[in-house]
Amino acid sequence: MNFKYSLLAGAVLSAVSAIAYADDGEVTKVVVTANPFHKGETEQILLPAKVLSGDELRDKMANSLGETLSSELGVSSSAFGAGASRPIIRGLEGARVKMLENGMAVSDVSGLSNDHAVSAEGAVAHQIEILRGPASLMYGSGAIGGLVNVVNERIPPALEQKLTGQAEARYSTVDDGKATSGTIDGAIGKVALHLDANTRQTGDYKIPGNRVEGDPDSASGRLPHSGTKEKGAGFGGSYIDSWGYVGASVSGLDNKYGIPSAEGSTIDQHQTRYDIDSLFKNPLPGIESAKFKAGYTDYRHAELGDDGQPEVLFKNRAVETRAEAVHKGIGGWHGTFGMQTELTHFSALSAEGGPDTVPVTRSNSTAGFLVEEKEWGPVRVNAGMRLERVKREPVSGLDRSYSLQSGALGALWSFMPGYATGLTLSRAQRAPSTEELYSGGPHDATITFDQGDPNLRKETSRNIEFSLQKTAGLIRWKANLFHNSISDFIYGHVTGRTLDEEGNDGGEFRERLFSQGDATVRGAEAEIEYNPLAMGLNGRLFADTSHGDLKDSGSLPLQPASRVGATIGYRSANWRAGATWIHAQSQDRLAAFESTPTGSYNQLNANLSYTQKLKDMDLTWFVLAKNLLNDEIRVSTSLLKDVSPLPGRSLVFGVRAKF
Repeated sequence: MNFKYSLLAGAVLSAVSAIAYADDGEVTKVVVTANPFHKGETEQILLPAKVLSGDELRDKMANSLGETLSSELGVSSSAFGAGASRPIIRGLEGARVKMLENGMAVSDVSGLSNDHAVSAEGAVAHQIEILRGPASLMYGSGAIGGLVNVVNERIPPALEQKLTGQAEARYSTVDDGKATSGTIDGAIGKVALHLDANTRQTGDYKIPGNRVEGDPDSASGRLPHSGTKEKGAGFGGSYIDSWGYVGASVSGLDNKYGIPSAEGSTIDQHQTRYDIDSLFKNPLPGIESAKFKAGYTDYRHAELGDDGQPEVLFKNRAVETRAEAVHKGIGGWHGTFGMQTELTHFSALSAEGGPDTVPVTRSNSTAGFLVEEKEWGPVRVNAGMRLERVKREPVSGLDRSYSLQSGALGALWSFMPGYATGLTLSRAQRAPSTEELYSGGPHDATITFDQGDPNLRKETSRNIEFSLQKTAGLIRWKANLFHNSISDFIYGHVTGRTLDEEGNDGGEFRERLFSQGDATVRGAEAEIEYNPLAMGLNGRLFADTSHGDLKDSGSLPLQPASRVGATIGYRSANWRAGATWIHAQSQDRLAAFESTPTGSYNQLNANLSYTQKLKDMDLTWFVLAKNLLNDEIRVSTSLLKDVSPLPGRSLVFGVRAKF
């Protein structure tokens, strides 16, 4: 489906061009919609959660989802250039971290390789939710390491009393970047309507020093092949009454961005998405509410060579359904049960007549899940299980089927007012992904010749997590310790052999074999906050670390560096200012086939904004400063760390709004 993006974006932005976004200063409870109990951040038991919304989200907004979330506790980024940067949670990435949009899979191919951008757009999001740790109970084996849920409410769940909206325009100096976004929500009788659009265009970004560390002959000034160009739009509506609501939406995305590898390439990405959503209150005796969701996604992208011609064509068509119900209390237990299905047709075919990277493969999964909660005085217990069946059927090759069982048990003890401690035990299983099973060709953007193994076994992760937190008062804090033991962990092993496009010795592609071995991932996270979200002075100190090992084979590849950081800010009715400093330690815990450690770095960001009232509208002028120290930042989680440092010092000027 072709969208008139420029016309639609212009309609949205013209309607709200005189408006800017600003919060009203009230501290409200933000719920985690990806959790079955819709609790706040501090009330989660099975999974630690973080919700970005309001001013905090707008200050951290970047060109990619990974960069937007990279300073959150336990979250790092794959940093594959400005256009493709995917979140990494506690050292786990790719097919182990699920990307959702409004609680449904984004159904792109970003989990296959770090050069593929996430198709969910944060610029028009109401909030972004992060669940750290196994989220397989509700969302399947692709969430064995955690999930990120981008909530834009394209299908409105409530009626607005009047027309509301927000818009933003910003300019960044480091890449001559220009971005606009806007949303409008309104209602006609019992019909709620939503419209959003965004555009972004950036040039190659400036880097401190040389492209290759210690090599004065390598590029300097700007990083080649780091520019981006994106436009997207979405429209949705719902019929809302006392019994609940039913609605539908359609959205489209065009995204073209450079890959700043040594060879350089470009990815041309397109997606069209259709969704339906519904909620029914008290539909049956004993049922408080029931939901049904369904989505169809048509995704494709081409990897273009220097001549602009396609080299590999990626396609993914997916249909997902999800039905869940909340039952009334039974013996003190209250919970959610449901079913989820997913059918996909995926391929990564050569456009030049050579070996296909991944053959056409049909996958389907069917799952049932149950998550329950009960309180015994000051102790609240969550328990859940999921049964799932996954089948992969390539057009050529061996069909594979997997039966997966996941379960979790957790308790949160409020041992005194404002203080709580928690313990969670979980077991989660993951089926090998299509590319891990059936890859058999070159991948130009990563310069690898990928070889899958159809005999791979399912992964099994056994996890234990301990938490301690203070959730009330001017000073609040939390700390988490976790240990994951993963049997049959699947990873891409770079052998040192080089192949040409036909798979013969002596080419430029590094051979990467998908292999298995037992692994452990362990780590800790902690933060302390003073006066969070309220007026006046506020501050935050945080630290996180994780370490992944393969049994008898050294570290897992692309492990994040340990970090410490601090934030100080001030907020009044009209002014808001703040600064954040992050120090990342050097990272030399390398996999057997990795050779380059990363040095330590300091990242200093700041923000300043002023909000003025214009009748019923708020207009906020803002400036953001990123990497103020102009430090040379190379992140250990990036495959391009040797040839692609992060952007240098940048100022972002803009105006945003709310009415």
